[in-house]
Amino acid sequence: MQINIEIQLSNQYDMEKRSLYYWAQMYSRQIREGMAYKELTKTVSINIVDFNYLKQTSNYHNVFHLYEDEEKFQLTDVLEIHFMELPKLLAKWRRREISLWENELVRWLLLLEGADNQEILQILEEIAMKDPVLYQAMNAWEETSEDPRIREAYFDRRKAILDEKAAIREAELRLQEALEEGMAKGIAEGRAKGIAEGKAEGKAEGRAEGRAEGRAEVAKKLLVLGFEITKIAEATGLSEEEISGLKD
Repeated sequence: MQINIEIQLSNQYDMEKRSLYYWAQMYSRQIREGMAYKELTKTVSINIVDFNYLKQTSNYHNVFHLYEDEEKFQLTDVLEIHFMELPKLLAKWRRREISLWENELVRWLLLLEGADNQEILQILEEIAMKDPVLYQAMNAWEETSEDPRIREAYFDRRKAILDEKAAIREAELRLQEALEEGMAKGIAEGRAKGIAEGKAEGKAEGRAEGRAEGRAEVAKKLLVLGFEITKIAEATGLSEEEISGLKD
């Protein structure tokens, strides 16, 4: 069995496609000339993410396989993809729905949060007195953190992560503002035009035209802010060709 573990601290988007791509690369690298397909081994991809990603569930740990749509039987077990979302895990731990003492996976995942949470760190230190593997890991972690070069690199990396998260949040807020402003402006203009014509048909056409103008206005602002055309298309409902035409 092959296992690949990836830790993502900020949302790079399209994580499911990224994970499938790396899974496929790792799975396909097994094949050699003269090798039978039945010799290909199970390949597991584990994604540990420090953000909420799967909106469909509140579970912090979700596992995916290949299943038939109607009868739900498994085609093969060679594909297995895990998503472990730390914010959901922390929320459950704070609500006392899970315990570090009782769940080994929770223990190891929250070890990643130990540097920033003294309560978690204290509990893990207590558990480590009875768990030799955890004790060894925490000792190695402590020894490594005493190296001034590593400590400096850690703080530099932490600052970069915080800056990146702040930039992403700022972009999200700007996107929301642009959507609200553009749609409101377009709808208002459309209503005014329709009402001025004094006919039901004119009102409907005006509103429709206003909404279209509003979407175009939003798209123009997002282009200026540097958003990708594909993301703008998702946000506004315009086609990529229409958005490209707004650049001219």
